[in-house]
Amino acid sequence: MKKAFGVVALAGLTALAGCTDPSDPNRKTKTGALVGAVAGAVIGHQVDHKKGRYVGAALGALAGGGVGYYMDKQQKELEEQLAREQAAKELEIQRMRDDSLKLTLDSEVSFDFDSAEIKHGFKGTLDKLANVIQKYDKTIIHVVGHTDSIGSDSYNQRLSERRASAVGNYLMRQGVQASRIQTEGRGETQPRATNATEAGRQLNRRVEIYLKPVVEGRENRAYEPPPASQSEQPSRYY
Repeated sequence: MKKAFGVVALAGLTALAGCTDPSDPNRKTKTGALVGAVAGAVIGHQVDHKKGRYVGAALGALAGGGVGYYMDKQQKELEEQLAREQAAKELEIQRMRDDSLKLTLDSEVSFDFDSAEIKHGFKGTLDKLANVIQKYDKTIIHVVGHTDSIGSDSYNQRLSERRASAVGNYLMRQGVQASRIQTEGRGETQPRATNATEAGRQLNRRVEIYLKPVVEGRENRAYEPPPASQSEQPSRYY
């Protein structure tokens, strides 16, 4: 970390030295751009990804007053791009209390039973999702896997983790920055419906994707795992 910081800082400062000619009419513009680039690179090395902990504004942060507008735009584009999937009940999009977006992927169309391999027909949906996510890069992406109660607790936990990882890895292969993606499995611990019926178990087998905004002054919250209590309560927070 320190080595990368030093190389970037040295390169930036060297370039800044070349912009100090007072006769250059664009001196201020050049200097400002380089300072921003160096600062961005330095700050970008302040996230402990192993612990999912924020130490600096890796992606740049949104001012609190602009979060709602930013997430409105992202939600609108997601709804436009994924209209077919929503109409077919393959995917749900919800706005949460903290202005994050929650996408619930129907496991029946995304994975075969007892499998963590993404179905070929669902990859087009993830491609569209990845394209939108890349455009709105001031968010952290949490991919959370869930299962029904068939099978042992330990097996279901591993399956949920594998499915979350499969989705996260696919998004990375489509160009989404790896440092933005957090994956976890919650097994059978957070059912949406009863496990006593097949219809209920189908609802419980799912992958959820949360897009959490990075907000200035509260950046660490974007890296915190979404709580179970968020699930069915969409409303505006800001």
